[in-house]
Amino acid sequence: MTDKQIPHIKVSVDTYYIEAESDAEMNRYIFAYTINIENKGSVAAKLLTRHWIITDANSRVQEVKGKGVIGEQPYLKPGESFNYTSGTMIETPVGAMQGAFQMVTDDGEHFDAEIAPFSLAIPNMLN
Repeated sequence: MTDKQIPHIKVSVDTYYIEAESDAEMNRYIFAYTINIENKGSVAAKLLTRHWIITDANSRVQEVKGKGVIGEQPYLKPGESFNYTSGTMIETPVGAMQGAFQMVTDDGEHFDAEIAPFSLAIPNMLN
C-alpha cells in the first residue's frame, strides 16, 4: 500500500424540464441539467473529457464524448467546485443519463469521476 493521495471528486446533478422548447407531438423533450463538480480530496485535478450515456424510455441510447465541459477544462484545487448548465433532447417524456468525467491529477494520475444515473422526466411523470 502506498501513501499516495487519492483524488475524490463529488458530482451532483439537478435536472429541469424545458417545456417551452419541447414538443410532445414531435417526440421532442428538452431537459437542462446543472452539474456541480466538487473536489473533496486532497489533490488538485483537471477535467479533461466527458462521456455521457443518455437513454430514453424506448431504450434508444445516445453517447456523447468530448473535450471538457461547455468549452472549459476546469482545474479544481482541494475544496474548490465548478458548476455548469447544459441540456439534452430525448424522444420520450422519461429517460436517464449517466457518465463520467475523465480527469488527471497534478502528478499525472488519470482517473474517472463517475456520474451516477439520474432521471430525466417531465414534472409529475414519476412519483
